[in-house]
Amino acid sequence: MLGQAHVHIERRSVQATIVLIRRKHIAQQVAILAIRSLYAELALYPKPGLVSLRDNGSHTDMDAACFMRSLFSLRHYFKDIALAGADGADFKVLKQLGIAAEQRMLKSTRGINTHRGAIFALGMLSAAAGYCLSREATLTAATLRLALISQWRQALVVHSAPEDVQYLSHGLKAAKLYSASGAREEAALGFPSIFELALPRLQQSLGEGRSLYLAQIDCFFTLMAHISDTNLYHRGGAAGIAYARDSAQKFLGQGGTTNSQWLRMAENCHQEFISSRLSPGGAADMLAATCFVHYCLEEFSATRIHE
Repeated sequence: MLGQAHVHIERRSVQATIVLIRRKHIAQQVAILAIRSLYAELALYPKPGLVSLRDNGSHTDMDAACFMRSLFSLRHYFKDIALAGADGADFKVLKQLGIAAEQRMLKSTRGINTHRGAIFALGMLSAAAGYCLSREATLTAATLRLALISQWRQALVVHSAPEDVQYLSHGLKAAKLYSASGAREEAALGFPSIFELALPRLQQSLGEGRSLYLAQIDCFFTLMAHISDTNLYHRGGAAGIAYARDSAQKFLGQGGTTNSQWLRMAENCHQEFISSRLSPGGAADMLAATCFVHYCLEEFSATRIHE
């Protein structure tokens, strides 16, 4: 009897070790996709007013090299938060991981905010992916969103509540001033701008035979045309966001990347944003998050964590 019990304990230990190893492997894959998504956003050009490998857009304090240092500083964060998600960790654990990641980012960029919004949005999605992949046979947009909402929605609702304005970031101050929804409200609702707007547009463009690059351009302008971008509110107020939305809707109304002159149109928009010092950083964060979901669906559509 004792021998059988010992064998049973050993089997359980081996099974637990196998599951842990698989979870770590999947978390590493999630982290790779998160970094890949952030790089895809950086490399995409033209994005009106934003930093790319081509130029600095409307920014005088940051460039592509600064973004690359930031990316490198975040590589372990996405793995850690995916593992925490797989364990079903409380939101306060995820929040502490995000705070630590933000501190490393600021150290690597010498105090410049390159990825604060992305740390939050991609971090929550990475946690949701970790949770989902540790419990589901396959990953879909629906199961990913459900994991986010079912596990952390209540905490995210509290997290999105107004705070003392003295301690708010520029984006959060703008959101409070203009009663605009930001990334925190988006997360509490399960990121509708990603799952109901941007991802369907990306998939539509791909389904119509356009390249991922062109689909990302269409996706970015779609986001800019619809979301309440607190970065735009901060830089240009209500007039700035109205101008950005009108510009994006004009681009899309002329066919987006199906128009043979799309590059000229997008570059003209880019130069106009630079002249006005507008920078739709919120749309950039949501683009990276949308790319992340797209990459995850491709990578994990048939991945199994359990035998």
